[in-house]
Amino acid sequence: MSFTGNLDNFMLFEGIARKRTDIRTLRTRGRDSLDFHDVSVWALLDMMQSAYDAGFEAGQKAARS
Repeated sequence: MSFTGNLDNFMLFEGIARKRTDIRTLRTRGRDSLDFHDVSVWALLDMMQSAYDAGFEAGQKAARS
């Protein structure tokens, strides 16, 4: 599966994954050992919160413009 969304969003998501886990890239590499990871629920929750916060902040900035 490849990401079909906005490249800026992909870069944001990849940065969040790098910061919170040992996942180096979100690009599909075609090997199970590289494409599937064990992630704790607290790390997943933290990544989801970071993405939500980034979206909320972007919405706040857009509203001020």
